[in-house]
Amino acid sequence: MEVIIIGIIFGSIFSVFYLYFSTRNKERLALIEKGADASIFMRGRQQTAPIWKVLILNFALLLMGIGLGIIIGGIIKENLNVDAEIAMPGTIFLFAGLGLFLGFNMTKNLDKE
Repeated sequence: MEVIIIGIIFGSIFSVFYLYFSTRNKERLALIEKGADASIFMRGRQQTAPIWKVLILNFALLLMGIGLGIIIGGIIKENLNVDAEIAMPGTIFLFAGLGLFLGFNMTKNLDKE
């Protein structure tokens, strides 16, 4: 039974990718047959920042968010007498999410430059 479920999952993923790429190829061939210039396929792509800059920026902000979450969680645990099982994971996830959100916004600014 498990083999059938795994087969269905991989078959579905393959089908989605196959339909996407085959349809895109047919559309492009139809446009080329009508005499459209091939440069229209590259028009939507913008110049983006190198991937290593984006990865380093997001990873650094994630780690800083986790570190800040640990510090703030410790402060909340000691000063407000909140259980450590609640304060630490809550603040770690909150600040890690904020770090990733900040990284997303900074990545958009990198792409504009």
